Amino acid sequence: MPSPERRQQLLFEAARLGRTDMIDPLLKAGADINAYDERGFTPVILAAYNGQLATVDALIGKGADACRPDRDQGNSAQMGVAFKGEDAIAARLLKAGCDVNARNHAGQTALMMASLFNRRAQVDLLLAAGADRTIEDAAGRSAGSVAAGQGNAAMAERVKG
Repeated sequence: MPSPERRQQLLFEAARLGRTDMIDPLLKAGADINAYDERGFTPVILAAYNGQLATVDALIGKGADACRPDRDQGNSAQMGVAFKGEDAIAARLLKAGCDVNARNHAGQTALMMASLFNRRAQVDLLLAAGADRTIEDAAGRSAGSVAAGQGNAAMAERVKG
């Protein structure tokens, strides 16, 4: 049997690689479903960021905290998929019941990130889930001003508060 540290590392690798089949055995062997890896990411964040929808679903189904932000910047899995453009995972994370207006350490929300990266489907999902268009980050920017700053007038109008 691998050491506790190795079992935990294997859970992080399983999440990142979409090895859903390894989750249950590793949890039964004592791996922590909500632990942070050396970079400050949880298994849910790793799976979401790497486009592993089935693994995200399995982790949440086994009790993972889909809302737990990363350790260093406070970014949630929802924010990560806005960057990566993983629309199906974005929808699944919203169903997990996390605060749609959660902020990272810079005061940014998933709506701001989706607007920044022109993720129209995610913007629509977030707005339908109640995302607040008027929230400003620590620099005083809203989702609309973030989009406008990228020269994306159509997105700025879409999320205008």
